[in-house]
Amino acid sequence: MTTPSSSADKPDRNGSSNSAEQLFNKIDINNQGKIDLPTLTKAFHTTKHPLCDNQEAIGLLFKTLDSKNDNSIDYEEFKEYIARAEAQIKEGFTKLDSDKDGRIPVQDLKKYLHTDDDQVVRDFVKFMNDNSTDKRQSNYITYDQWRNFLLFVPRLNGSRLRTAYEYFYNNNDVDLNSEGDITVVNEFWNGIGFFLAGGLSGVVSRTCTAPFDRIKVFLIARSDLSSTILNNKSSLAQNHMGGKVPVEKIKSPIVKAATAIYKSGGLRAFYTGNGLNVVKVFPESAMKFGSFEAVKKLLAKIEGVDDTSKLSKVSTYIAGGLGGVFSQFTVYPIDTLKYRVQCAPLDYKKKHGGSSLLVETAKQIYKEGGLKLFYRGVIVGVTGIFPYAALDLGTFTLMKKWFINREAKLRNCKPEDVQLSNLIVLPMGAFSGTVGSTIVYPINLLRTRLQAQGTYAHPYKYDGFRDVLRQTIQREGYQGLFKGLVPNLAKVCPAVSISYLMYENLKRAMNLE
Repeated sequence: MTTPSSSADKPDRNGSSNSAEQLFNKIDINNQGKIDLPTLTKAFHTTKHPLCDNQEAIGLLFKTLDSKNDNSIDYEEFKEYIARAEAQIKEGFTKLDSDKDGRIPVQDLKKYLHTDDDQVVRDFVKFMNDNSTDKRQSNYITYDQWRNFLLFVPRLNGSRLRTAYEYFYNNNDVDLNSEGDITVVNEFWNGIGFFLAGGLSGVVSRTCTAPFDRIKVFLIARSDLSSTILNNKSSLAQNHMGGKVPVEKIKSPIVKAATAIYKSGGLRAFYTGNGLNVVKVFPESAMKFGSFEAVKKLLAKIEGVDDTSKLSKVSTYIAGGLGGVFSQFTVYPIDTLKYRVQCAPLDYKKKHGGSSLLVETAKQIYKEGGLKLFYRGVIVGVTGIFPYAALDLGTFTLMKKWFINREAKLRNCKPEDVQLSNLIVLPMGAFSGTVGSTIVYPINLLRTRLQAQGTYAHPYKYDGFRDVLRQTIQREGYQGLFKGLVPNLAKVCPAVSISYLMYENLKRAMNLE
């Protein structure tokens, strides 16, 4: 479908360009003052639009135009789409028109489309020219040609040009996914992309917060009440009342733990097991985010919605929980090995440094109970991770959806045109992570003790979840179930914030949304 040249625009009844009104009248072939899907389809065929034979593409374009979701497009909806689309098209043209001469040569298009085939790009430019009202030679394209050709082309991951190119290059064999993007090999890339973005986000986040994790594990493994922050109040009270309390006793357990770790090996000691953490966190975070996105798409099909952003709250939380379960089960053996390494005697660590420590610890675990021992406590771990991941991913997603819809209304634009700033992502991530982590912390503490049982730092033995729960309460009281919570939250807030910050930016950079 071609569009009239913008140079011929005249004011319409509202004082603005009449190109939108002309286009609307041209498509409204039945003169009903509104356009339904059959009418739009017929108009595509009548004008021989390049996508006229792709009913899915027309259907998705219709959904974009139908902002009121009433299965018909009135002039106001149409004009709103034209204004938004022209702004996006002009922005794209400006970015490619590096020398600002009002035209884009073949070489610049080659770079944007990531291809070295001169002839293919030249043929594509000719294809664009032949399908616009302003037909010229095929060694460059002007803005009018660009606008006329792309105005009614659906967007592929935010790029109408790539949509048109995929359609042309793949001989019109284009499929569309449930989220309204035209996809060829991109559907496969999107699936892998979410996993990759999630994995990289986890690595950056975990490395930044490794010292907090080290202190948390140190406190969890110790079962003496003197290391419980809730039990330190009496010592502080005696000190304020004039009692002579040794300085060593009034230190907070966090300070004690940090001091002990530092004395054992300096700053490097805070990163003990971080290499294993990175090996573990990449697949863990990749499975967490990748599975979350995959399950959302599956549940969207089950619910009969065409976009994961329209999922119900229950389904969103379920998707988050299942994403956590898949990630936990995938890396559980590495998790067990990590805790064993961190809980080994200090002299043992000095004797077996680096990779040697990992190998020797893995051999010892296998010798004690075979592969089964690497999964000890896995039921507890999976039980704990489901509510945590559900609360974390679900809460963040719903907060993000609420904020985007709110901004869209305030700006009077489409939700997809709202981009979250990093300053908004950070507190959202911190809040969702804090809520989830606090609620399920006791389960994670008991799971960690099951994994670390029989080690130098935690010599106790347990028969299972009930036994570790009973013994923990018996020795330390109910407050013992929350040992290490403060350093854990000190780690969780920045860790989750950094993770979401990286994930959202990587998705944007990789054109996954």
